[in-house]
Amino acid sequence: MATIHISEADAARDFTGLMERVRAGEEVLIDDVSPAVKLSVVPIRAGRSLSESIALAEAYTKKLGYKPVMDAAFAADMEEIIRKRKPRDTSAWD
Repeated sequence: MATIHISEADAARDFTGLMERVRAGEEVLIDDVSPAVKLSVVPIRAGRSLSESIALAEAYTKKLGYKPVMDAAFAADMEEIIRKRKPRDTSAWD
């Protein structure tokens, strides 16, 4: 992977072109600023599905020999979040 050294002014002048190069695998170092800035692609980390999370929780329960219990304060916070949740406004999607 090649590293490109560039000034902040040059980066701003053709940011779209710079991003194309980064997406192509090049690393960009804007080194006339303090602290220097590095642009590079971050690998996407796959999330965990709900079924995988449930399976992990069940395996952990078997390993411990008992079912873990949620902390009371955390449970209260989660209940409040759920209670105050509002429906998603999708009107702008149409």
